Amino acid sequence: MTQKIIALVDGSIYSASVCDHAAWVAGRTGAPVELLHVLGRREGPQKQDLSGAIRLGARTALMEELAELDEQRAKLVAHRGRAILEDAHAILIRDGVAEITTRLRHGDLVETVAELGADAAMILIGKRGEAADFAKGHLGSNLERIVRASHLPVFVASRAFRPIAKVLVAYDGGVSAIKAVDHVARDRLFAGLSVQVVTVGTATPEVRKGLEDAAARLRGAGLAVETAVVEGQPETALGRMVDSDGFDMLVMGAYGHSRIRSLIIGSTTTEMIRSCKVPVVLIR
Repeated sequence: MTQKIIALVDGSIYSASVCDHAAWVAGRTGAPVELLHVLGRREGPQKQDLSGAIRLGARTALMEELAELDEQRAKLVAHRGRAILEDAHAILIRDGVAEITTRLRHGDLVETVAELGADAAMILIGKRGEAADFAKGHLGSNLERIVRASHLPVFVASRAFRPIAKVLVAYDGGVSAIKAVDHVARDRLFAGLSVQVVTVGTATPEVRKGLEDAAARLRGAGLAVETAVVEGQPETALGRMVDSDGFDMLVMGAYGHSRIRSLIIGSTTTEMIRSCKVPVVLIR
């Protein structure tokens, strides 16, 4: 049985793009798509006692009214969640996806994804959440939490979908970079795509050998592969290559052993996701 793709939709401006990218992945891999919307704990009923300063005689009536408003709010939040899932389902149907499930859950997003991800192959999430237009310089907090906690590949959707044919793989010789190359070699998602493996740094014999070993692994899987060593800082050099050479996707390890390292703590990976206008696939 083909493992599912979990597509996280939250009603933000990135949700439609998440659906379009999920449809592209499903079309290439044959994987079913599970649309997931999680109602966070803060969106549930609010347990607050607002009656402390209320005079005698008004307390009971007001508390009943507050409880009723609280219940109505919870119903509205759930109704909105179902509407988001219905809209996402319609996009996938339009894009030709046949096998779709929808799931509305209460609780913590990371815990929910961990629970549902046992039979999943990939998680798709937007670069930023509902506050995207108000926080253009920041990644969504849920994205950072998901990548930090999940051992599945995380596909970070760009703001708008465009056809993907040319893939840039960032390679620094670290464990997660080697895993990224292995993932590209094994996953049907990349079959028939043009791949370039690039290291940012100095073209030493050791660096070139590492690149050639990575390229050999990919060529062995039937992929058309080129290699390159470019100078500069990874966050600027890779972004420049994506823009100037027309790459449609960036694949990189979420953690590395050189300047391409941790997702958190002001890392190159964070900067690449923030600045890249194409999807980024992160491999743990």
